[in-house]
Amino acid sequence: MSKRIWGALFFCLASLMATAGDVVFNGVKPAVVIDVRTPEEYAAGHIDGALNIPFDQIAKGIQSVKGLDKDQPILLYCRTGNRSGIAKATLEKEGYRRVINGGAIEDVARSLKACTAQVC
Repeated sequence: MSKRIWGALFFCLASLMATAGDVVFNGVKPAVVIDVRTPEEYAAGHIDGALNIPFDQIAKGIQSVKGLDKDQPILLYCRTGNRSGIAKATLEKEGYRRVINGGAIEDVARSLKACTAQVC
């Protein structure tokens, strides 16, 4: 299959995933999933239910997430994991204690599991 078809298939699968409140990532139910890529990258395709706060704006942008406590799990992702790693370090400096660097969007899409009666 061509890269283009794989990309389209990936984003279709990602869009079928449940919203952030209804998923588990590696055994953790995140309170919020944040895509730290640029708005243009986000618009081209993202995990369903993910918020877009670019990594270089994360310290200020996280404040706009209503009801988010510093002890709740936050799942971050980007294209390769580099920007989400920077965003994780920034949030930890801001006092957030359960920040998860999910890495690349493809990895997060593969690892997210929808909540079921047995899981979540």
